[in-house]
Amino acid sequence: MTDGITNILVVGIGGQGVMTAAEMLARAALAQGFDVKKTEVAGMAQRGGVVSSHVRFGHKVYSPQIEPGEADLLIGFEAAEALRWFPYLRPTGVAMVNTLRIAPPVVSTGLYPYPADPIGELAATGIEVHAFDAGAIAEALGNSKLVNTIMLGAISDHLPFPAEVLKTCIVEGFRAYKPKLAEVNAEAFEAGRGKAKN
Repeated sequence: MTDGITNILVVGIGGQGVMTAAEMLARAALAQGFDVKKTEVAGMAQRGGVVSSHVRFGHKVYSPQIEPGEADLLIGFEAAEALRWFPYLRPTGVAMVNTLRIAPPVVSTGLYPYPADPIGELAATGIEVHAFDAGAIAEALGNSKLVNTIMLGAISDHLPFPAEVLKTCIVEGFRAYKPKLAEVNAEAFEAGRGKAKN
């Protein structure tokens, strides 16, 4: 964090909930009185294409764009995407990565090879990397769509405001629109938070 601004990069594959996770981070920061800027880029296809979202918040933020070497937190919903965006992370930054491996269209069409060990390559850079299977946790909780809440829980103790702020934002959001999912999302958040501490 420089100049009181927190830079978070959320990356993954279309359909994983990347944009929803970025929106939740932005809402939580707004609830804490921060100025927030957010940008989103969806790749070739809404589902299956690469997706990234930049979230920046602080006392005053002028641009939504995170420059290479400026991200405090990298949330990777897919292993190779986390590796691809690594240059945006500052040396003291933290990468929270789902170990899921999905070949995006640039790989399946033969344009680029999929890295043999994306998590290992990330760890070899010397940055702080936390990697775990968020999908397996989601499946154990009975809903594969919980991955984004799990990932937010995992990163929550690295934010400049209490984890409970983000959790409340997520759970209240579900309580308002999909009340049946509020409790399981609270569980998913805590499961991710616990996994990040292992």
